[in-house]
Amino acid sequence: MQEPETQGNSLRTVGDVMTRTVISIGRAAPFKEIVRTMEQWKVSALPVVEGEGRVVGVVSEADLLPKEEFRDHTPSRIEQLRVLDALIKSGGVTADELMTAPAVTVHADATLAQAARTMAWYRIKRMPVVDAVGRLEGVVSRSDLLKVFLREDEDIAEEVRRTVVGQLFTHRVHDLTVEVSEGIVTLSGTLADTSLIPVAARLARAVEGVVEVDIRLRGGPERP
Repeated sequence: MQEPETQGNSLRTVGDVMTRTVISIGRAAPFKEIVRTMEQWKVSALPVVEGEGRVVGVVSEADLLPKEEFRDHTPSRIEQLRVLDALIKSGGVTADELMTAPAVTVHADATLAQAARTMAWYRIKRMPVVDAVGRLEGVVSRSDLLKVFLREDEDIAEEVRRTVVGQLFTHRVHDLTVEVSEGIVTLSGTLADTSLIPVAARLARAVEGVVEVDIRLRGGPERP
């Protein structure tokens, strides 16, 4: 697998994994059209755009469900305060009334780690990818971000040897071994300077596709 180079590391970006063919809707899209579009394209959320494709919001399944939730139930005043936003959306009939705005978006040059943190923070499954002025360029999903873990073990091992072992331990490379199995990196060998072990573990864990790092480095005398 050929990985793009970024400052000596193969950090992949959102642009590498995002879906570029994106289905979007306008503000005036009616409720049933939104549901039909989601069903047709098997997606859980749709960007809402206006003008020349500028993203103004997102309609997700969670935005549509209040319509069913409050169909045969009138919440008490206490419940109304607790679920005010959902109650308002239960009366929505267009994307403009249903969407969550402003949309949580990401740029194509963001790293996968940055995108993953944003999704986790906002508890969302998909994010529109936009350009510098907010125009829709694609969509990235949780499953897209997980593609990095399809990287071949030997490819990961080669990068760890080059960017971790080769840079931290320039005089002792022959004493260290790097093995990768199912994304788990094992670093073995003898070091004179054990203070570098935590640094090595952190750098190896930051390599794209690494699942975990097993450190088997030990201290020993410096060879002449």
